[in-house]
Amino acid sequence: MQKYILALDQGTTGTTVSLVDHSAQVVASVNYEHPQIYPHPGWVEHNPEMIWQSVVKGIETVLRTAEVSGDQVEAIGITNQRETVVMWDAKSGNPIYNAIVWQCRRTEEFCESLKSKGAASLIKKKTGLVIDPYFSGSKLRWLLRHQKGLVQQAKGGKLKAGTMDTFLIWRLSGGTSHVTDLSNASRTQLLNIHTCNWDPELLHLFSVPKEILPELKDSSGELARTQSVPGLPDGIPISGLAGDQQAALFGQACFEAGASKCTFGTGSFLLMNTGHKPIRSRSGLLTTVAWRLKGESRPVYALEGGAFICGAAVQWLRDELKLIDSSGEVEHLAKQVSSTDGVYLVPAFVGLGAPYWDAKARGAIVGLTRGSSQNHIARATLEAMALQNVDILRCMERDLGKKISNLRVDGGAVRNGLLMQMQADFLGVRVERPKNVESTVLGAAFLAGLGVGYWPNLRELKKIRRVESQFKPAMKAAHRLSKIKEWHRAIERVRG
Repeated sequence: MQKYILALDQGTTGTTVSLVDHSAQVVASVNYEHPQIYPHPGWVEHNPEMIWQSVVKGIETVLRTAEVSGDQVEAIGITNQRETVVMWDAKSGNPIYNAIVWQCRRTEEFCESLKSKGAASLIKKKTGLVIDPYFSGSKLRWLLRHQKGLVQQAKGGKLKAGTMDTFLIWRLSGGTSHVTDLSNASRTQLLNIHTCNWDPELLHLFSVPKEILPELKDSSGELARTQSVPGLPDGIPISGLAGDQQAALFGQACFEAGASKCTFGTGSFLLMNTGHKPIRSRSGLLTTVAWRLKGESRPVYALEGGAFICGAAVQWLRDELKLIDSSGEVEHLAKQVSSTDGVYLVPAFVGLGAPYWDAKARGAIVGLTRGSSQNHIARATLEAMALQNVDILRCMERDLGKKISNLRVDGGAVRNGLLMQMQADFLGVRVERPKNVESTVLGAAFLAGLGVGYWPNLRELKKIRRVESQFKPAMKAAHRLSKIKEWHRAIERVRG
């Protein structure tokens, strides 16, 4: 009987459930979107119950589509939107509030108070992160304070909390496993990435009781087993877990120090493997845990830089400006002109991420003239998606002390060939697009498969990763420098 890995990718805009075979082929996949909730300007929430239903529906649908029984699932791997947090009743399993999404800016005031107290250095030293509403710690603090009595309930063990992976594993295991892995924990601002434990000083700083937090586990190895999941037998091991960006790094087989990838999703995220040594960035980047495999005493670390808005900028053109009817049309629109004619879009709709970390910045289109058209705006949108990654990668190179020779890319937007050529041109390095652009799914599957011996080692995973296309830089150096200079001028005009 043929066996498969079931991979769950719980993302910002939807949930993808896939079946992966031994050759790393996705034999069936289904995606269900869930609504974005905006209760106030700058606030972003998700309904955890709707997300859980998307997982259940996805599992049932993908098994039926592939004509595979639940008994043929060897193991389950999970990858997820990372900093998004949810809190639920330990007895009933019901969420006490909507999940607060990584994009949400409601904790800006508290984060500013931490900065004014001089906590930035301590947090950076212990967590590798900067103070920003992006991360989970301040969101958990807000959840505990939104309703009277929750702090006492938390200390009494009546509440559970965690990132979305923790909530899903709780549900998949029938409420028997409250766990997370180090890659997700490293995004909370509550984990000391050097000791790989929840840090008492950080817990006190964010007023989060340890009792509410999940047990820390490896990214590969048995984390839990299924119980009472529709369509699946009890006892299937959940043996792979990583935050979506770390999963993409693993799915791209970036196993050696210096290997890097960029995922083009709602936001864009660059990660560079730095080996077993955490490198403290001096360029505004983050240091994060990439993964820790079963049997290893030390985790693998990564440098990370993320832009909050990437593919979401194209969605904005579609949903708000109505310039296009579908996201795929943006490439055709952008190709109608050979340049933006000086138009630059800075998609700082929820502030600027790395390396600027300016929560007060807001988006703008600059350089407009009477002759500017929707074509120029479409092309400027694609250019912005690529240019913001140049800023991040140059910082990585400075921190690491060497240049990179290629960048591996993934995510739905990399199917846009014009965007990929722009990325190669602006970076001045080769860009590699894999055959399967959903590397987060492969990463979750690879980690789960390794955890149960479905694949024997990393060497085997490198063999089965396939590159579909390579984009080589064709832009002259002088033109590249001029574009980046003008981009930086546009950035300065939106800074808070």
